Amino acid sequence: MTGFLDTLALALGTLRANPLRSLLTLLGIVIGAATVVAMMSLTEGLRLKVTTDLAQLGAASFQVQKFPAVSFGDHDRAKYAKRKDLTREQGEAIRALCPHVAHVSIEEYHQGTAERIWTAERATRPNVGVAGVVPDYEYANAVTVAEGRFVSQTDIALGRRVAVVGTDVSDLLFPGESAVGREIRIRGASFEVVGVFERMGSVLGLESRDAIVTIPWPAFEQVLGKANNDNIAIQATSNEDVPRAIDEVVGQLRRLRGLAPDAENDFEIFSNDSIAEVFNNIAAVVTAATFGVCALALLVGGIGIMNIMLVSVAERTREIGVRMALGARRRRILSQFVVESVTLSLLGGLLGVLLGAGIALGARTLYQVPASVPAWAVLLSLVSASGCGLLFGIYPAARASRLDPVEAMRTE
Repeated sequence: MTGFLDTLALALGTLRANPLRSLLTLLGIVIGAATVVAMMSLTEGLRLKVTTDLAQLGAASFQVQKFPAVSFGDHDRAKYAKRKDLTREQGEAIRALCPHVAHVSIEEYHQGTAERIWTAERATRPNVGVAGVVPDYEYANAVTVAEGRFVSQTDIALGRRVAVVGTDVSDLLFPGESAVGREIRIRGASFEVVGVFERMGSVLGLESRDAIVTIPWPAFEQVLGKANNDNIAIQATSNEDVPRAIDEVVGQLRRLRGLAPDAENDFEIFSNDSIAEVFNNIAAVVTAATFGVCALALLVGGIGIMNIMLVSVAERTREIGVRMALGARRRRILSQFVVESVTLSLLGGLLGVLLGAGIALGARTLYQVPASVPAWAVLLSLVSASGCGLLFGIYPAARASRLDPVEAMRTE
């Protein structure tokens, strides 16, 4: 142990004697470690954020849509646009014919449009999503009414103009007051607020889920016009029944939409699990690319370390000869240069970890980008950096240990 500490002290002393050269040698290792920590921190933070924010469907729920919920790469959107629209009649058929379906929320939106909500005194910006809904919306979308009530079947049957608003709308139009029982206006039509949603936050820190107003679907069609394509959110009778409910829904929709047995589905089904799977696939690609960059940086850094260790051996040839003449064994010389190389690399790994963590945490603080530094990425970076130092330090160390003491002492 004492011998190792002496060797370590010698190695640190050598690094302190040439700080600038040592720092420049470490650049490749620093970049490699920083890349792994920063990218994995951002990926892990995003994964946690996606898991939390995209849990927008309730337990045992899934959605049917005409377009994919998440798509990347070269997708032919025209192909999806040509599909038949999802209709209220298809949603009602699912409700009637699928035994493992508990709730069917048939929702009307005008995609890509948002509304300005008015009162006599105030108005929101034109960024509020308005949806025409049925009572099942509350269950299939896992929303909670914090004050008042949700849209009822009676509201729909009687054609009432009532609304349940998100907290962004409530706080802006009725600051410090209850919104329930108050009047709001949508495109000039008045609606009575009967409920306020519990605050839901935002999706990935971008789009607020609280800038929303839900109204009965007949009132939606009267004021905003009928939407051609409906979204259908479905809640199965239990978590265990979700696969059977999906099979039933797919079977009924294929029959209702007249698809041939060998034709692919002309609709998309997604759940929280399917979205998480898409993200995990993306994260795997990002991770592979990150490790590729890291491996390249470590290779460059390792070559730099080997080069600087060879220079160090050349500069200290006389010192090595004197130590051997005084009784130092070849194994001790070998270990001295190996420890020096590993220490140099480990120092680079530590600097890289600090730099990568600083980048990730700085992005989280300044730009609200989700980031979480995983312990395994820190450990992996340090182990990789140390391994790189060991691998590329062996040759210079072996060369130093094979020097002839007499010839080495003659070196000027």
